[in-house]
Amino acid sequence: MTNQANTKSRLSRRSFIKGAAGLGVLAAAGCFLPQTSFFRSAKNSAMALTGDLQAMYLRQLITANAANSRRIMWQSDTPLENPGIEYRGKDSSDSHTVTAAPAFFTDDGTENLQYDALLTGLKPGQKYEYRVTCKQGAGDWHPLATPQEGAASYKMLVFPDSQSSDYSDWEKTAQSAWQRNPDACAFINMGDIVDNGEDSTQWHAWFNAVNGMKENIPFIPLMGNHETYNKDWKVRLPEAYLNYFHTPANNSQNFERYYYSFDYGDVHFIVLNSQWDEIEDFKAGLKEEQISWFREDVQKSTAKWKILLIHKDVLQYRIHGRPERKEGISDLGKTFMPLCDELGIDVVFTAHLHTYRNRGHLQNLAPSDKGPLYILTGVAGNVRYPGLWIDHAYDKVTAPQPETDNYLTLEVTPDQLTVACFLPDGQEIDRVSVRK
Repeated sequence: MTNQANTKSRLSRRSFIKGAAGLGVLAAAGCFLPQTSFFRSAKNSAMALTGDLQAMYLRQLITANAANSRRIMWQSDTPLENPGIEYRGKDSSDSHTVTAAPAFFTDDGTENLQYDALLTGLKPGQKYEYRVTCKQGAGDWHPLATPQEGAASYKMLVFPDSQSSDYSDWEKTAQSAWQRNPDACAFINMGDIVDNGEDSTQWHAWFNAVNGMKENIPFIPLMGNHETYNKDWKVRLPEAYLNYFHTPANNSQNFERYYYSFDYGDVHFIVLNSQWDEIEDFKAGLKEEQISWFREDVQKSTAKWKILLIHKDVLQYRIHGRPERKEGISDLGKTFMPLCDELGIDVVFTAHLHTYRNRGHLQNLAPSDKGPLYILTGVAGNVRYPGLWIDHAYDKVTAPQPETDNYLTLEVTPDQLTVACFLPDGQEIDRVSVRK
């Protein structure tokens, strides 16, 4: 959650919250314990054999046009000879193999033997299956489906911040959402994927928690501020995030893959990066570059629907115990909400505050019956802030208090977008639609 401006003067996220609330609001965010039995079992489970070949953290990733391409990444304990991805139409024996490139990197003192393959030339609206291959053997087959072009109907899962002190709650939330929505075609994680971006045990635990989902449907990642933290809780460049997730190119010289866009059916998704304060000490200009790119990217799109995904929120909330903090629009909101009006964005999803709020439509920085629908997505990990925020005048629906985890579904039809919010047990707490 915490905004931090520079490495010399930043408070740790825990110090900030304790000072802000004075109530011990971080019930679940004590010191991270990487040697717990959960993390040992998570790592061991993630290393389980798939067929004859050990493929760790196997995952599909979104590409610029999901109808005709898909990226596959995975890791191995040992270097592989002739690594690749074999794929074929479902129930077909006619297969193709794409060579995988090594994408090795070292972080947190851990060398990651990682591989990356891009499948292209896929046909829209088709069912495929794929597996990892190399000289040493081959893995199990996994499903891969492409959306129809144009007016496709589908459902995605949307998960808020999953950062945790123990990722078992995140695993329960993610897996229960997946079990209740086996027809979901992709899943989004709204940033702060992990609590500490340098801690490799947290990444292993996160990957393990989405076993069975990340192999079968594409993942759509966002960078949060916690992806930029090192193990001393100072800001650094988001090395692990950028290496783990090869997202679509944005043709930036300084911020390649920090932000991106993609098409899925007749929806154009824009994934912006709200971490300009954290990144500024290392690379300047992220905010300004995105303003120009955002306008150009959306104006080029011919998709019927436009959806913006960004980690930090557009509103500023009052905080219990801090009377000097006023209700209003955040700096991010002041910059990007007018652009969303100008560019005809239909829905804006945000995160960061670990609370679910439906604001309805906002236009010209105020409630309206027009303009984008704004959804603050909530919390999906075990780091929660009970009693911290004071309700904003723009909040139309708030999750039951004190909040537990939640997840969302985004359902797309040719003439309607529907967002629904659920508690981990499947109880629906909100549903709203946008028609066009």
